[in-house]
Amino acid sequence: MLSRLRSYLIFDPLIWMYTVVLGVVSIPFGLFPGKERILHRFARFWSQLIMKTICSPVRVTGLEKIDRSKPHVYAVNHASALDIPVLYAYLPFQFRIVFKKELLSYPVIGWHLKRSGQICINQKNPAASIGSIRTALRSLKAGTPLVIFPEGGRSPDGEIMPFLAGAFFLAIKAQVEIVPVALVGTHELLPMDTYHIKSRPLEMRVGEPISATGLSLRDMESLSARVRNALEGLYYGGRSRQRT
Repeated sequence: MLSRLRSYLIFDPLIWMYTVVLGVVSIPFGLFPGKERILHRFARFWSQLIMKTICSPVRVTGLEKIDRSKPHVYAVNHASALDIPVLYAYLPFQFRIVFKKELLSYPVIGWHLKRSGQICINQKNPAASIGSIRTALRSLKAGTPLVIFPEGGRSPDGEIMPFLAGAFFLAIKAQVEIVPVALVGTHELLPMDTYHIKSRPLEMRVGEPISATGLSLRDMESLSARVRNALEGLYYGGRSRQRT
């Protein structure tokens, strides 16, 4: 009962306040050259405020394996609306996120996603996403990492869902490495269809990069299976450790 009251009376109102205030303050900065980097800093600050407010420390492991001098596609499991703040607060570099078109309808958030150069994908009509895909490829080739959620949406039960067909199209086309990233505990922190945030320790577990060099689109299914196996190992290994 106390946890529910704390969430509804403190955490949730503060998160909405951070979102509205920083969203409004960031609007003028979205009109300047280099707006993507500036708005990323706003998103990172917003995320850090949220993570401090909800009292959920994050233990990060494996980032030292990554050669940050070259771009990667980061494949992340998706189990909570709070996955986004965790990524912005704890990935220590600029990146772009592939997101569903439906998020553009969210006040403030939709505007920020569009102006900050994130990659909008229409899952119901992939042909309508060709321009976004080209933008993502240019971004990768220019050295900006990309974050994707290969499941295509949030998991309702915290289990890793099947990956979307074509989830690693961009990695193959750009010939870059894929880094599996498991977010452990975010489903228990804030599952779907509730605003009840249950403070708890979290983990971000970064796996070994998986190369797409030399692969073609015919290899997409086998590449997807490799990434999924790696992500499941990271995720379920971390979850079993949290339960002991």
